[in-house]
Amino acid sequence: MEPQPPQPRNTYVEWNYNSELFAFGKRLGEDFNKEFLQQAFVERSYIISEEEKQKKVGIEEPKILLADNREYAEAGESIISEYSKRYLRTVYPRFPEEGICSVSDYLLSDDVLADIAKNIGTSDLILTPDHPPSAKTLANVLKALVYALNLSSGEDRANMFVRDFIITYLSGKDINELWSIKNPENVLASILEREGKHSVEPRLTGEAGKNTILSAFQVGLYCNKELVGLGFGESISVAKETAAMDALKRLFHTTERAKPIPFDLVLSSDKKEPFANISIEDWCEKNVKAMVTKV
Repeated sequence: MEPQPPQPRNTYVEWNYNSELFAFGKRLGEDFNKEFLQQAFVERSYIISEEEKQKKVGIEEPKILLADNREYAEAGESIISEYSKRYLRTVYPRFPEEGICSVSDYLLSDDVLADIAKNIGTSDLILTPDHPPSAKTLANVLKALVYALNLSSGEDRANMFVRDFIITYLSGKDINELWSIKNPENVLASILEREGKHSVEPRLTGEAGKNTILSAFQVGLYCNKELVGLGFGESISVAKETAAMDALKRLFHTTERAKPIPFDLVLSSDKKEPFANISIEDWCEKNVKAMVTKV
C-alpha cells in the first residue's frame, strides 16, 4: 500500500481557523488586525474555486464574502523593496547601486520569500485550492503579511518585520555572489584611471599542477608597487579576473574580511535617507570620495 499524501491541517476535526490566525500573530510577536491578517492569506485562486463550486450546485451568481490578497501583496512587495534597499545602503555605502538592487531582488525572489513563509508557519493557513502551496503562493502571502502588519501596527513595525525575517536571510551569505559585474578588469582599470593611478600590473605569484587537469594559478594585481587584488583560478586568465574582482571588493568594502552585516539597525520611517548609492558608471567616471558620505 502506497503512503498517503499529507493532508491539509484544515481538514482535521479539531481545526479552528480563527484560533490559528490569532496564534500565528502571537508566535511572531505581532498584533495583527484580524481582518487584515485573514485577507493576507486569501489567494485569488481560492475565491475562483469557491465560486465554481457554488455554480456547480446551481447558484448562478455566487458570492464569496472574502477579499483576496493581490493588492496586499503588491503593496507589501513595495515595502520590502524600499526598506531592504535603504538597509543595505546604510550597511554598504560604497557598494554600487546596481549591487544593492541585485541583492534586494534576491530577497524578493519567490524561492527566498517562499522559504521564509514556510518557516514561519504560513502553509496551513493559506486559503488556496492547491496543497501544498506553490512557491509563488507562499511568496505572495509573505508580501501580503508585511502590508497587513503595516495596516495593523504601522510602518515601523512592518519595517522591523522585514529586517528580522527577510533581511536576516542574508546571514552567512556573500553579497558579492548575488551580483555579477561584467568585465571586472575593465571596470577596475577605469576606476584607477579616474583616480589618476597607473594601470594594474598582473604578476603570477604562485602555481601548482601545471599542465594537469588540477592546475591552479595565483595572480596578484599591483598598482604603484602595491598589491590591490589577489585571485586564484584554473588558468591565468581566470585568476586575473578573480584578482580584479578581489580588488573591486576592497574598493567597495565588501571583502570576506569585512564585518558581517548587522541585523539590529533601526531606520526611521520618517527619514528616507540614504538615497541611492553611486552607480558603477559613476565609480568609473566621478570623484567617489566626494559622493560617498560614509567610507
